[in-house]
Amino acid sequence: MTSLRIVSSLLLILMQGISGAFIQAMIILTASWTLLKISPILDCSMIRLDRLEYHVREELNKTAPRVLVVLHPLKVVITNLESSSVMELDAKKWPDAQADDTSAFYKVPFSNVVYIERSDFRIKDSKDYYGLAPGKSVLLRYAFPIKCTDVILGDDNETVIEIRAEYDPSKKSKPKGVLHWVAEPYPGADPLKVEVRLFEKLFNSENPTELDNWFVDLNLDSKLVIPAAYAVPALRNAAVGDTFQFERLGYFTADKDSTAEKLVFNRTVTLKDTYCKGGK
Repeated sequence: MTSLRIVSSLLLILMQGISGAFIQAMIILTASWTLLKISPILDCSMIRLDRLEYHVREELNKTAPRVLVVLHPLKVVITNLESSSVMELDAKKWPDAQADDTSAFYKVPFSNVVYIERSDFRIKDSKDYYGLAPGKSVLLRYAFPIKCTDVILGDDNETVIEIRAEYDPSKKSKPKGVLHWVAEPYPGADPLKVEVRLFEKLFNSENPTELDNWFVDLNLDSKLVIPAAYAVPALRNAAVGDTFQFERLGYFTADKDSTAEKLVFNRTVTLKDTYCKGGK
């Protein structure tokens, strides 16, 4: 009976918005000691979603290699780097990667055209903002500091179309902000495009079974599809079921809908951790 209650609880969590990619993590959890941590009280009938996410996040933090992916690309042209110049830099798969362990690194191209998240740029700077702004510097992770020197606006004089910047090859400047990025692999070529699916909770309430009509509690924004995110070339060989941490974004798993022409990734869980900060 206890096992049935645990299974019922997990199924309820799945109803609350776990993506298809999450099933893989669920299998890991149910086949390991982690299940005992999720349900230490044998007579409970429901498990909070953030509690499950906490344990999934703990597991994937140890097993999912890091890669760079930009969901909403904003073009940055580096004006003091030749357009024909492409450097190959080392990026860490793991935060504690040792310099003499080549398997803990992957190669990323760095050229005069890079893309950052659109949300990592503001026209107006502030003291508590660590992204890029006019006249401000940030560090491109695993690469160089860049400083915004100009902003190209659209016809509406509001939409940012392109940013011009200069990079510091000496790396003497030490900006506080560190951004993820993806560059053109060679002059004039777009980065690798991948489809990314962002899943939120399927229901707005914590326990839809308590409602008379659970249908009205559906979260209509529980799935967001980003058809053309940019990724580093190292992600090209991802196989169905492979899980990665997209740096600063979350944990993602290659979906069975992936093809040779286009990879598809489902978000398993975000990087945000609410359970250990107050979840019970």
